[in-house]
Order: sequence, then C-alpha cells, then structure tokens
Amino acid sequence: MSAEKAEFLKNQFIPLLRQLPADTQPQWGKMTLQQMVEHFAESVALASGKITRHELATPEEQLPKYQQFLMSDKPFKENTMNPFMPEIPPPVRNKSLQDALNELREELNYFFSVFEENEHLLTHNPIFGDLNFQMNVQLLYKHAVHHLKQFGVKISAITNEPSI
Repeated sequence: MSAEKAEFLKNQFIPLLRQLPADTQPQWGKMTLQQMVEHFAESVALASGKITRHELATPEEQLPKYQQFLMSDKPFKENTMNPFMPEIPPPVRNKSLQDALNELREELNYFFSVFEENEHLLTHNPIFGDLNFQMNVQLLYKHAVHHLKQFGVKISAITNEPSI
C-alpha cells in the first residue's frame, strides 16, 4: 500500500490543497492554511533528513508502540499535540499560499529523490524514532490526511486492507 500512499503524496496532495481558498478556516486548531502548508513542508524536510532534530520526545521503550500506531490505519486525532510546536503557530515565512505550496512541492520532490538514491536510508523522527522510506511515507500520508480533514477536504483513505 505504500506505493499508493507515495503516489498520493506525489500527485494528489498538493492539487487538493491548491483547490482551497487561502482564507479557508480550519475545523480545529490554530494554524491558518498557509501555516499548515509550511508546517507540513518542515515535516517533509524532517522525513528526508534535510533538517534534523536529535532529541526524542518518546521514551525509547514506547517506540515500538508508537511505530505500531504509525503503521496502522488509525488516524491522528483532532488537535493532536506536537511537543515541538509552539502554543501559538509561528508567523508565515512565504509571501503567499502559492509560494508555500511551491516550497512543499520542492520538499516532496527532494524527499523522494533522497530515498531513490539510498533506499536503505533511515531518518530520525523525534516522535517515532528512526524511520525507513515506507514508514516515512506512512507518516506523511497519515499527517496529510489529518490536515486535509482539518481544512474540510474529504478523501477516501488508502488503507492496508484489501479492497473487495
């Protein structure tokens, strides 16, 4: 299933975001649409290893449980707290939503190119530990679906279960 989720991230996620007006209000949380896109671009940069956070918010003995959740089809809950995000979202760094979406496109392209060059690469996630390509795709997909729901976009989930 990770191939379908990777395909979603490569070809469907940004077009879905581009359909949203810049002033779309979230159904929960404090981020604007542009702040969310910039936050997601940072998440992709973390997954590719372009930016690093060496600290680990999760006790090591709990990592197997966290990774089991990660690889499941269980979604992130609304208002899931990220211990590395401030209470008040940071100001936007791009001039426009379109610029933020272009940055996200660049980060996704870089992410896929890094793993094409080294399919055995592990990158460090400060919540889920060391992740391979499949685990990173799963995390990014789950994260993307979470934020699409936050801004009212309905998609049919790609699951690990066989379709009938």
